[in-house]
Amino acid sequence: MRAALVVPVPFDTVSGGYAYDRRMVDGLRAVGHAVEVLELPGRHAPADAEAAAAAAALFAALPPDTIPVIDGLALPAFAGQAETLATRRTVALIHHPTALETGLREADSAALRAIERNLLPRLPRVIATSQATSLSLSVEFGVPADRIAVVMPGTDDAPRAQGSGGPGCAILSVGAVVPRKGHDMLLRALARLFDLDWALTIVGTTARDPVHADGVAALADELGIGPRVVLAGEVDDTALAALWHRADLFALATHWEGYGMAVAEALKRGVPVAVTNGGAAAALVTEQCGVVCPTGDVDQFSKALRRLVFNPGLRADFAEAAWHVGQTLPDWPAQVRAFATALAFAQAQ
Repeated sequence: MRAALVVPVPFDTVSGGYAYDRRMVDGLRAVGHAVEVLELPGRHAPADAEAAAAAAALFAALPPDTIPVIDGLALPAFAGQAETLATRRTVALIHHPTALETGLREADSAALRAIERNLLPRLPRVIATSQATSLSLSVEFGVPADRIAVVMPGTDDAPRAQGSGGPGCAILSVGAVVPRKGHDMLLRALARLFDLDWALTIVGTTARDPVHADGVAALADELGIGPRVVLAGEVDDTALAALWHRADLFALATHWEGYGMAVAEALKRGVPVAVTNGGAAAALVTEQCGVVCPTGDVDQFSKALRRLVFNPGLRADFAEAAWHVGQTLPDWPAQVRAFATALAFAQAQ
């Protein structure tokens, strides 16, 4: 099988969505499939003129036996090409619809929704990374349910986290510093725990929305918790593994997750979690391994964090349960096989 994954530039970011994409590309190549990565320049979601021009030129250079797989972030650049996408048996890979991104202008959100509602139902196959995303695609974007394949991310074997050893609670949050991830809500919730000993490290690119990232840093200072908060930006695998190893708690106040790869990573390593219920973020979290709060509810999130930060014994109980849940999660080879099956379905249409 030959396939081409179409993504916005750059493809080397460590964001969860691109981590999934890279693992699928590497996995498919490892079992003998020919997969190339095509990077579209320009600004995406909404797409600018450069991105649209690159998208318009793409199919002319793509061999007819190659299955185009378009990452959802790049899909809006193909507005107006619905018939071409359908004819070429294009597959869309949707982590979450771009119209649901937090922080968009109302006009941009409406435009993206119109584009996605026009393109997605015409494709022979849409791959969603969670049941929550699948349901959204079907109900809100008109994609026939029988054309959606759910292929969750896999997980790697990882050593069990040992925690910081105290004193205090080392909190880790992993996700691009963009409005959808809710880092501002996390900071506001933690600022109420002024009487407790904690420190927060946020790992994730600040390049996607530098203005917002600067605002998050400024908010930490404004709330008087700047010395306790580290915005680490993107880090390499070794540094991230070290942060996971000494983490006492994972926290994410997201507005929407297509799956929640960082949540899965926390559970795989036996780190208890505190999350909001945006999209699929809480799908893996049981009452025994973490706490789930309503999206946008700073008061409830702060109270939940207080319980965990204050009580090391409770964290230890949650960590034990998290470890057991994490060992049940699917591995990458199994998910690569499921992804290949979804592509083969599109090829046969």
